[in-house]
Amino acid sequence: MITTKLLMIDDEESFVSAVSKRLALRDIEVVPAHSGQEGLNKLDEDPSIEVVLLDVKMPGMDGIETLRLMKAAHPVAEVIMLTGHATFETAIEGMKLGAFDYLMKPCEIDDLTTKLDAARKRHQEHLDKILEASGKELRGQRAR
Repeated sequence: MITTKLLMIDDEESFVSAVSKRLALRDIEVVPAHSGQEGLNKLDEDPSIEVVLLDVKMPGMDGIETLRLMKAAHPVAEVIMLTGHATFETAIEGMKLGAFDYLMKPCEIDDLTTKLDAARKRHQEHLDKILEASGKELRGQRAR
C-alpha cells in the first residue's frame, strides 16, 4: 500500500535512484524527474502527486525558478527544497515562495520521511478545505 506519491526533481540520477529505492521500502512511490521542466511536466500530467522534493542547484532552470512556476500552476503542491549547497538566503527565498520545508543533502531518511508525511498531511488538509468550500458554494447555488 503506497502512502505517499512523491515527485522527486534532481539532476543527479544516481541520487534519485538510490533515494527512490529507500523510499519504496517505506511505501512511498517516487516519480523521478531530472530537470525543473521535466518535473513541471510530470506534475501537470499527474494530479495524484502529493509532495515534491526539489533540488535547488540544477543546470538550466534551478530549483527556485522551478518552485516559482510550480506554485503558480499548482498552488496546493507541497514542496520540500533539497540541496547540498544551502545558503540561508536560498532557504528564506524558497519559504517565501511557498516551500513547505527545506533539507540539506545528504539527509537522514527518517528526517526525510517525517517531513514527507507532514507535507502530505498538509496537502490533504488543503484539498479537504477546497472540497468543503466547493460543497458550500454548490449548496448556495442550489438554494437560489
